[in-house]
Amino acid sequence: MIVARAWAGKRYAVLGLARSGAATVRALVAGGASVVAWDSDEARRDAILPRKGEGDREAVEGADAMSFAAASPSVTPSARHLPLAGEELTIADLDAIDLTTFDALVVSPGVPLNTHPLAAKARAAGTPVIGDIELFAQARADLPPHKVVGITGTNGKSTTTALVHHILQTAGIPSLMAGNIGLPILAAEPLPEGGVYVLELSSYQIDLTQTLDCDVAVLLNITPDHLDRYDGFDGYAASKARLFAMQSPTNEAVIAIGDAPSAVIARGLSARGEHLTKIAPGVCMDQSRWPALQGPHNAQDALAAIAVAKALGVAEAAIDRGLESFVGLPHRMETVATRGGVAFVDDSKATNPESTAPALGAFARIHWILGGQAKGDDLDACAPYLDHIVAAYTIGDAAPLFFDLLKGRVPAVEQAGDLATAVAHAAAAARAGDTVLLSPAAASFDQFADYAARGEAFRAAVEGLP
Repeated sequence: MIVARAWAGKRYAVLGLARSGAATVRALVAGGASVVAWDSDEARRDAILPRKGEGDREAVEGADAMSFAAASPSVTPSARHLPLAGEELTIADLDAIDLTTFDALVVSPGVPLNTHPLAAKARAAGTPVIGDIELFAQARADLPPHKVVGITGTNGKSTTTALVHHILQTAGIPSLMAGNIGLPILAAEPLPEGGVYVLELSSYQIDLTQTLDCDVAVLLNITPDHLDRYDGFDGYAASKARLFAMQSPTNEAVIAIGDAPSAVIARGLSARGEHLTKIAPGVCMDQSRWPALQGPHNAQDALAAIAVAKALGVAEAAIDRGLESFVGLPHRMETVATRGGVAFVDDSKATNPESTAPALGAFARIHWILGGQAKGDDLDACAPYLDHIVAAYTIGDAAPLFFDLLKGRVPAVEQAGDLATAVAHAAAAARAGDTVLLSPAAASFDQFADYAARGEAFRAAVEGLP
């Protein structure tokens, strides 16, 4: 795992013990820190504690917890304490703890900083609220010499991150894909000298980071999303811009300027001169040799990845091989089956209209399955491609809204309600040459654990067709 000498002797409160939170606790303790951790899920709290019988690492209940609490007034007597690797890990409800005694509160990106009471409590206590990416930034001085690529944007982050990682691997350069994709960064083994950490960074992760100086920072686009977490769209755009504010001015910035907010950020960095690469919209490219990178949105992602690879010194021949051999990501324009000449395409990762629009532009005759938790009250970004729609099938919480928005604008629209029904009806109506496309333009959490679970349900429904 990745650890830092800078953590030794410090105290951290960690909220959330899912994958990244659990990795954070283990890394901090291994680095010599004292940690108090909490998760509302009892199973996660239990999972972070070593099992009894693991040598001298044994959870201590009852009187020992009371003794520890007496020695540490900031921890409630209900806490469970265990010695771990010579340092302290305590499981305790952070709501009852004085956060002024901690060096930082570490939270997952899913914690809404604008509304969560613990975040407000930390701010009032003057305690920094950070995430695992900031802890990684603090650990960089202890790692073998390396470079970091940070990639953000409303849409296209995962594809671009995976593509950069793939090109580096193709070129024989050690690389790790992490952040909002792949392993939790602190759970990874450090790369050898010359390695490259390729980080997909959401705005939430950037909000929790103060010192990440990316060797190459990338912004793909900014369109309305996650506005419940920000003071309007300008606040969301400002979050993305912070990735460049943390950079040394001589490091490389790559910005696609196809939307106004991104173009404004690029203009603000114009003093960087040759260290700023702008990607203009509508650049014509020969994508015929890149089977997994079709369509204008993938052209932009490819241009960004090419700019990153060149900034890292990757040879053009290796870049070409990487683009040609890239296979794409699950749930992003993934063809899961072809039946009777009808293609069934899983684009479940398209969770807003802006990310759905390119998928609609990629096929001529579409049976479109959409819906879930809407992130807005319109489908305006999809409007240029509605003439590609043969029929639409709306599902989830947004089914009535999306039905009303599409009625009269596409030849047929149906409130299917659930995904299995939508797949069955679309498959029955489609003919050879058509595409049944799951590209929801909405979040998944009304009916599924996440977009991946929604995509797997789509695949299962297709496989279950008669």
